[in-house]
Amino acid sequence: MHPPRGWSLVPWVSVAVLALPVLAGLAGVIAPAFGYMPALGGHAVTLDAWRATLGWPGLPAAMRLSVVTGVTATALSLTLTLLIVAAWQGTRSFTWVTRALAPLLALPHAAAAFGLAFLIAPSGWVARALSPTITGWDRPPDLLIVNDPWGLALVAGLVVKEVPFLLLMTLAALGQSDSLRSQLVARSLGYGRVTGWLKTVLPRIYPQIRLPVYAVLAYSMSVVDVALILGPTRPPTLAVQILDWMTRPDLAMRFQAAAGAVVQLALVLGVLGLWRLGEHMLARRGRVWVANGGRGVLAEHSLRPLAAMGALVVGGAVALGLAGLVVWSFASMWRFPDLLPQSWALRNWTSQMGSLGPIARDTTLIALGATVMAMALSLSVLEAEARGHKTHAVALIYLPLIVPQIAFLPGLASFALALGLDGSRGAVMALHLVFVLPYVYLSLADPWRAWDARAGLCAQALGAGPWRVLWAVRLPMLTRPLLIAFAVGFATSVAQYLPTLLIGAGRVTTVTTEAVALASSGNRRLIGVWAVVQMALPMLVFALALVLPALLFRRRQGMRIT
Repeated sequence: MHPPRGWSLVPWVSVAVLALPVLAGLAGVIAPAFGYMPALGGHAVTLDAWRATLGWPGLPAAMRLSVVTGVTATALSLTLTLLIVAAWQGTRSFTWVTRALAPLLALPHAAAAFGLAFLIAPSGWVARALSPTITGWDRPPDLLIVNDPWGLALVAGLVVKEVPFLLLMTLAALGQSDSLRSQLVARSLGYGRVTGWLKTVLPRIYPQIRLPVYAVLAYSMSVVDVALILGPTRPPTLAVQILDWMTRPDLAMRFQAAAGAVVQLALVLGVLGLWRLGEHMLARRGRVWVANGGRGVLAEHSLRPLAAMGALVVGGAVALGLAGLVVWSFASMWRFPDLLPQSWALRNWTSQMGSLGPIARDTTLIALGATVMAMALSLSVLEAEARGHKTHAVALIYLPLIVPQIAFLPGLASFALALGLDGSRGAVMALHLVFVLPYVYLSLADPWRAWDARAGLCAQALGAGPWRVLWAVRLPMLTRPLLIAFAVGFATSVAQYLPTLLIGAGRVTTVTTEAVALASSGNRRLIGVWAVVQMALPMLVFALALVLPALLFRRRQGMRIT
């Protein structure tokens, strides 16, 4: 019996939800870049915007910063992730590390950046812990650590967030690579744990995590909110400068912003091409290395501790940074170099309650709406695939992740303005869906496909139809992955800064836009308040996703281990 033909349309609907906004946004950027934007008086094709953009003195430095910080952050994140897995997979320590790093997925990038800034700043906890005993400082040193001109703080902020994401993608790929048995065979032949993993497992899993790596690279090169908090300022990264042009009162700057967005897109695509070329070169060298027979036993003594140290640094930096946010939100008097405040107060919170409640409510409603729609579309696509309607077009799921936000959102904002759709919660929610859907789908795809179909066959043998199998068997058995995917989608929506800023047009604010707006104020107490709320919302949903299955299945041992 063939499945209903209507299911064949489901994947295309999801692809349209993702691809059409991106393509429309790119069209809305390319046309103004060449002077055509009738709403602003641009009726003829000109190169004036390109002359202004290419003539900006800071362009070479901004492009260099974007490339160097993006590539460095991606390379470090990927290297650390692979090293952690290679050195510790199959051990109790590895289980502990994955459980400790996984919740960091629910942490918005901006909150992690604020936490890191409070930790490493000249008056942060690191300097306080070392002063005055070790450093001799009795006042904060005049050092440019945050917003340093080399972008080192920006790279660190990206690494602490991208390692958990790549770790999750790698863990999903490991389930399809028979990695544990490959390691056992390699170790029985005398290979060290790390070398054996790199030679036998990595060649099979890297093709599966290639697109997530590309997404991390594109994001790192064009991130805005983290760059505003941690990145250089004179000049800033190219994405931050484009946003500055885009939001200036002089609307004629929109043409220059569009040309800058095209430059950013070309820059990202060019680096992605070079990264792909580098993969080919490393693969050729890697084949020789795999065949040379080196066991790498001596390297174990340094690589395993290095991997453990990297995991501890990432987890510790985030934990201490977030603790610093909480402390600052309640701090009253806090002199340097005291490790803790001399006095505590609630006035930081009470002064913000008037706006905190409504903005947190809007943030939650937008995130819930976008995540529910993403869950519905993802489940529809996966069920259509299970019923025999699979299409390669689903690979476009990565399109909003690989195309830089700053490259198409300005054009999409212009369309929304022309159509009168900007500045509404519905428009912001719909745009959040474009970025939430890929993460929800990626979180669900592997558990859905790994589900034991024999349970469905048993249900069908007892007379259940396809819909009954779906609702009464498959979805209940996948409760935990469903809730985790929902938590990841909710956190992704809460973290969206640029889509909310441009499509919300200043009339829709979320805790993320409010927190990033305070970044330039230097008021750590207020930043702490808003960053804690930004952190707490997705963390609460993530905690519920972990607790609810334990409560629902506390008397069902088989369901608890699903």
